[in-house]
Amino acid sequence: MQTRKRIWNLAVMLGLVSLIIASCGSNAATPTSTPSSTSLDINNWAGIEQAANGQTVNWYIWGGSDSINRFVDQFYGKALKERYNITLNRVPMADTVDVVNQLLSEKAAGKTTGAVDLIWINGENFASLKQANLLRADWGQSLPNSKYVNWANPAVNLDFGEPVESLESPWSSAQFQFIYDSAKLQASELPRSYAALKEYACANPGKVTYIAPGPGAFQGTRFVKQALFEVSGGAEQWLGKFNQQLWDQWSPKLWEYFNQLEGCLWREGSTYPKTENELHSLFANGEVDFSITQAIAGAGSLIKDNLVPVSARAFVFDDNMIGDFNYVAIPSTAPNPAAALVLANLILDPELQAAQILPENGFGLGYGIDPTKVSDPALAAKLSNAAQQLGDAATPASDLAKSLRSDIAAEYQSLIEQGWEANVLRK
Repeated sequence: MQTRKRIWNLAVMLGLVSLIIASCGSNAATPTSTPSSTSLDINNWAGIEQAANGQTVNWYIWGGSDSINRFVDQFYGKALKERYNITLNRVPMADTVDVVNQLLSEKAAGKTTGAVDLIWINGENFASLKQANLLRADWGQSLPNSKYVNWANPAVNLDFGEPVESLESPWSSAQFQFIYDSAKLQASELPRSYAALKEYACANPGKVTYIAPGPGAFQGTRFVKQALFEVSGGAEQWLGKFNQQLWDQWSPKLWEYFNQLEGCLWREGSTYPKTENELHSLFANGEVDFSITQAIAGAGSLIKDNLVPVSARAFVFDDNMIGDFNYVAIPSTAPNPAAALVLANLILDPELQAAQILPENGFGLGYGIDPTKVSDPALAAKLSNAAQQLGDAATPASDLAKSLRSDIAAEYQSLIEQGWEANVLRK
């Protein structure tokens, strides 16, 4: 899914030098002038589509997954061209924080028209751009297909505790899961809590590890955050606004847990995988017993891409498995906002939402819409049929629902990453 970064204070640091990453390469967009950018009427959708006709939409998206890149190009790129005569320019990012810095730098330089039309975003990156007033306002809940979104759900209308306020629109959902090899382990042998994971690791030295928390590795940060929920007695107390006193009370217990776990880990915790693919490789090679995923398809997409064995299966702990939504947002300086609005609306199309959860299509994340809000029988059937095709490699839906917990305020992100480095990695 998308990465979360330690950039909470960057929104006030407008003297930044622009960080244009090399991975954007020749895909980097050239700003164009759009006279109607500020006069678009979101309530006149026919006018939006007319204005978007012939435009190129520059979608800045995390580019670390070849299968997701293919899905975006094949499903959205093709539909945009065929239905609306819009060209999709997918601009890959190594790290979402880079485009945030770029927008902050453009603001500092006084630019009113930039290069970015749409961003795959959530968490701290969203909070930073919102704080800097760099996002187009009053559109997320006005898209024609927003009728399929359950905006009353706090998991949707709050992004890491930050009110969305129609500044972004959901794309998909994800939930943390573990992966095991069913050819080597039985379901009854799996740990179902962080306490049980520590017991398993110490009974099987070297067979457990996790991704190091830090910038570019939100999966590792989330792994630690879930442990915080457990060692502190539950996730509920962490909801709402940031609470420094609560953090000070429980963070020592968190670091105690991970220091006790360290000696039982792969290479005795002297090093950690930095990315999900590194962890998949260790798992596939049999060096460790567990990998992770955020995809509703569980291990399905990974099996398709030959990243894990065909016998891989997904599972969750009994509680404290963080799930959330990810979104698209339109910068206030977008050169082609009409095309960005059309793409954001297309993303919510129930037919494309059904396509995105299927492992064979390579995206594999969950619905951004609420299927119960789809009244058209044919579209509802496509959503239902897609969910039934996830297969044995996916975590049972009942297990996901039972263990689901919301993410928490963005400020905890950097505290976890910095605290883990200081109190676990370098201790």
